[in-house]
Amino acid sequence: MTMPALESALVVLAPATEPLVKSYRDQFDPSAALGIPAHVTVLYPFHPPVLSPAAMARLAALFAEFAPFDYWVTELRRFPGVLYLAPEPEAPFRALTGRVAEAFPDFPPYGGKFADIVPHLTLAQLEDADQLEKVAEHFQAACGWRLPLALRAEAVALLDNDHGDWRIGATFRLGS
Repeated sequence: MTMPALESALVVLAPATEPLVKSYRDQFDPSAALGIPAHVTVLYPFHPPVLSPAAMARLAALFAEFAPFDYWVTELRRFPGVLYLAPEPEAPFRALTGRVAEAFPDFPPYGGKFADIVPHLTLAQLEDADQLEKVAEHFQAACGWRLPLALRAEAVALLDNDHGDWRIGATFRLGS
């Protein structure tokens, strides 16, 4: 029997968006079924979930360099096969990603697949463009009036799947 690959991610959790996005994510985002809550990714894949005390201390110190910040999810946007909410401003998320990638160069964002990392909160992942458009239309009609939604980033969570489902393995406060 093959064990699932161990993965982890550093994310800014966005629990205030759950009333808005949960039903869409539950239906159309496979990561939600694995236990991943609404979030904006800082770095994925990051590292096997068991980190040394020194690496954990390094992460804590790194995130303490950043002050907590306010942001808004402002509008629905698309990547090929992905519908997402755009956080504004993007700069604090880009800075967090850049700093972690610099401190841990063996773990480039998204495995180095993309030249530009766009901060986003995934709402749906569907290969069928027509179905993705229907989800977008439904979201706009049902929830679009609730945007922009104000949020605050105060911490970065380490999510890991060392048991198959994702869970929060650690939380690092910003500015502490």
